[in-house]
Amino acid sequence: MNTPALTLLLLSVATLTGVLWLLGEPFWVARRRERQQRMAFPAAWRKILRRRVPLVRHLPVDLQLQLKKHMQVFIAEKAFIGCAGLKITDEMRVVIAAQACLLILNRPTSYFRHLRQILVYPGAFAVDRVHTDGTGVLQEQRQALSGESWSQGQVILSWKDSLEGAAVANDGRNVVIHEFAHQLDQENGLANGAPRLPRHADQHRWSQVFQAAYDRLQVQVHQGETGLLSPYGATNPAEFFAVASEVFFEQAEAMALDDPALYAVLSDFYQINPVNWLPANKA
Repeated sequence: MNTPALTLLLLSVATLTGVLWLLGEPFWVARRRERQQRMAFPAAWRKILRRRVPLVRHLPVDLQLQLKKHMQVFIAEKAFIGCAGLKITDEMRVVIAAQACLLILNRPTSYFRHLRQILVYPGAFAVDRVHTDGTGVLQEQRQALSGESWSQGQVILSWKDSLEGAAVANDGRNVVIHEFAHQLDQENGLANGAPRLPRHADQHRWSQVFQAAYDRLQVQVHQGETGLLSPYGATNPAEFFAVASEVFFEQAEAMALDDPALYAVLSDFYQINPVNWLPANKA
């Protein structure tokens, strides 16, 4: 066989191999995840959940089991990286994974498909941000953050705040839920407060309800009033979705009373009804 023909044959074989791999990859990923979910949930992890994530024991039994299976896949697939000298422990993995996986219960999930790494700092971490002042001049400011979500495949968390968010499960403030809500929002592009929804009708309803709730919060903040949702949610629609998700999981009864329409669309999106998780979600 001459050299050009051999080269063409090798390229064809390589292309066919690549196509077969792409076609078969979802199958092998699903098989791997099934194997991980069939494994026994480690007793040491169960102790960590009982001690550090009290919300879990208030979940219905079927959701507790589902959460643990999701955690096994999540911990196996995502890289946890300690920053600023922090050494990652199983306690960190379990506490963060438990809170993150609340967001994918009862839903078809790709396990935050774009996420590759969770970077964990001991406490709040500093970032530099460029802002435009009232005269249009760009100014660099340093901010201390407890969490951040990047569309490039990273979530950054403060361990101190992640631990505190898990310990107090009814204050509507949870940095892990907040940042992983951003990850869901970023699955179809830049975060904009409109995560991927299954049907067009859902998108129309979502847009109407969220815009109305977002507008109310902005008016409330402008008038100096306090309410159920953090003023930070008035920053932009993406932050509103993340803040609303925190309250949905931790103060569901209060949200259902304060804004039934907002609670209903979040319940449809997350496919759960945390009002029933008493007493963890009592405000």
